[in-house]
Amino acid sequence: MTALPEAKRPRRKSADRQAAEQRGRRAERIAALYLGLKGYRVVARRFRSPVGEIDLIMRRGGVLAFVEVKNRADLDAAALAVTPFARQRLVRAAEAYIGRHPGAATLTLRFDVVLIAPRRWPRHLVDAFGTDR
Repeated sequence: MTALPEAKRPRRKSADRQAAEQRGRRAERIAALYLGLKGYRVVARRFRSPVGEIDLIMRRGGVLAFVEVKNRADLDAAALAVTPFARQRLVRAAEAYIGRHPGAATLTLRFDVVLIAPRRWPRHLVDAFGTDR
């Protein structure tokens, strides 16, 4: 049996990457629960499109919030992790979501951020940024 060339071998996630993904999923569950307690309901989790991913899409009344969840060692580091590139990716992914769900365009659209850090209450940044467009 011949070995597959390097480019054809299935990639395995490193233990560090798997642990980071588990922490991210846990942070998203915490954020969804926290927002649920504030009256939001989950519309979608980890919405993926070719242009980006949205951690959570939440709705409360006539508001549809595209939510970026950041989990870091402290809340300041989590806030700094919402880079201009991350905001741009989120906006593009939201546009893709609206393209697939045109009825969403009738709602008030907003970009929120939930910051997660160990031994701290989550921090919900409502309408954290505009579309810059």
